Amino acid sequence: MKVLVSDELADVGIKMLRAAKGVQVDVKIGLSLRALKATIKDYDALVIRSATQVTESLLKSATRLKVIGRAGIGLDNVDIPAATKRGIVVMNTPGGNIVTTAEHTIAMMLSLSRNIPQGTGSLKAGRWEKKSLQGREVFNKTMGIIGYGRVGSIVADRARGLKMQVIVHDPYANRELIEQAGFKLVSLKALFKRSDYVSVHVPKLKETTNLIDKKALDLMKPGVMIINCARGGIVKEKDLLAALKSGKVGGAALDVFETEPPGASPLFQFDNVIYTPHLGASTAEAQTNVAVAVAEQVISYLQTGTIINAVNVPSVTGELLAKLRPYLTLADRMGCLQAQLAKGAIKTITIKYLGDFQGLDMRPVTTAALKGLLTPILKDDVNFVNASVIAKERGIRVTESRSVEAEDFTNLITIHAEASKGSNTVSGTIFGKHEPRIVRINTFRLEVIPEGHLLLIYNEDTPGAIGSIGTVLGRHNINIARMHVGRDKKKGGRNVIFLDTDTPPPPKTLKEIRALPSVKSVTPLEL
Repeated sequence: MKVLVSDELADVGIKMLRAAKGVQVDVKIGLSLRALKATIKDYDALVIRSATQVTESLLKSATRLKVIGRAGIGLDNVDIPAATKRGIVVMNTPGGNIVTTAEHTIAMMLSLSRNIPQGTGSLKAGRWEKKSLQGREVFNKTMGIIGYGRVGSIVADRARGLKMQVIVHDPYANRELIEQAGFKLVSLKALFKRSDYVSVHVPKLKETTNLIDKKALDLMKPGVMIINCARGGIVKEKDLLAALKSGKVGGAALDVFETEPPGASPLFQFDNVIYTPHLGASTAEAQTNVAVAVAEQVISYLQTGTIINAVNVPSVTGELLAKLRPYLTLADRMGCLQAQLAKGAIKTITIKYLGDFQGLDMRPVTTAALKGLLTPILKDDVNFVNASVIAKERGIRVTESRSVEAEDFTNLITIHAEASKGSNTVSGTIFGKHEPRIVRINTFRLEVIPEGHLLLIYNEDTPGAIGSIGTVLGRHNINIARMHVGRDKKKGGRNVIFLDTDTPPPPKTLKEIRALPSVKSVTPLEL
């Protein structure tokens, strides 16, 4: 078996790969896309970090490739759907740099508060600027943490150790668990208004892109400090720049940028902003951890077929995987749909398997549903291995049951989710042998292919209602690929419409649709 390492990897990982029986390793760093395409055809495994772009076109050339191992968490540089279609297992190492990233956040906050980089630069330049570099204490200040995941929860704990007042915003977190940990869960608006320091610890999603923008900054205290060691683009740099110029923001500590490397960023003009080149995970310990983990994972897969920390396939035997694959896809999409339908934090998940599943072990399917449920919230931090653990950490109670009765279908999976602000029920089945379908959303019966850019529209069933929606989309040059219409049996005058569009409708288009007289609500979904 041949392994290609195309990005920098700690020596310990290289040595482990080279010592593995039956494994041949080549280290080729910095290859152009053209060179990588020409090279990849000879390899069974690819080990990367963030530099190598694993695109669909590259994968077309990777005719032997069986596994991709990412030394780290983020998989923005990997086309996971394209890899999955080709049967390539994609693994990451989500636990290797959690503490490191949290510690970097605290280090950035303290350095910013006490002007440590500025003081160092001043002394190196031969100046003694003690008065002008007066700092501030963090003691008894309010630290607002956006995102109470694995990194955010550690930052909260470390900030408490500094005797700070910690408040948390996470719409998907369990209030009871946060309060048991000794922190206060607040709305995003309240966090912006009350915090002396605002630190973000969320993945970069459509919902979190430009989360800290002008509107958010306007709500904050004068002199607020902004810290971003998560992902570039969560803080809108143009708006931060304006807030720094006006004095509304007292300082910022940035480890990540909208474009990396950022080049000659206008943010570099400010003395009250400190920067690091995406060093959150860059400690010797973290790099060793992820190198060892990815080497172990790739070796185990190549030698025994064992799958560890895969984001696109569970740890099951090949025989069982072949039988479960359609249900895994269906459950993953249903969980993802439930996450986007939910209002507030999900507290309980009930999964019912109805029909003849031929005695199959459905536990991996339950895991797939949890992974789908958590993916819109955590993105690459969740996989088939840790989904159940993370759900438990977030206080989500999971129950499952089986019955031979499946009503109108040979097999039916139903997922009921109870959230803090209501509940939703989604049912799905497999058409033929491999085609997943959503056949029920709450009381609506319909038939939906769970993929792509979708709009869930509730509307009054009146003449011209569907046409008016199509007119708005057409005016904005958005093509409808598929349309599914269902009717509420209890409310004969109400429809649900699922639209599959070639491109996601922008906010302006959604606003126009919501303004139509017959439309009751519009929810954009990504599956």
